[in-house]
Amino acid sequence: MIRLCAPGELAEGQSRGFLVETLNLLAVRRDGRVHVYFNRCPHRGAPLEWQADRFLDDSGSLIQCATHGALFLIDSGECVAGPCAGQRLQAVECGEDAEGIWITP
Repeated sequence: MIRLCAPGELAEGQSRGFLVETLNLLAVRRDGRVHVYFNRCPHRGAPLEWQADRFLDDSGSLIQCATHGALFLIDSGECVAGPCAGQRLQAVECGEDAEGIWITP
């Protein structure tokens, strides 16, 4: 397993990007649970963030692609609006304990 960060480094309702070896990832904490995805839009393969660690829309309730505005559900990665509607972000298995947020690549 690979440690992304300490639990306190990803606050409720926030998103954060990570580059781990060759993996470009994003993590979002929502309702106390961490969701990790590859930072790649299924439409064109482009990174999703607007600026460093800015993956969420203005409401903070959806992941938004900076390239064309596609919107994704945080808890499933499903695209609900935009050119890739019906597709999903690729999830990365993750876990959390007192020491950190961990992924299994």
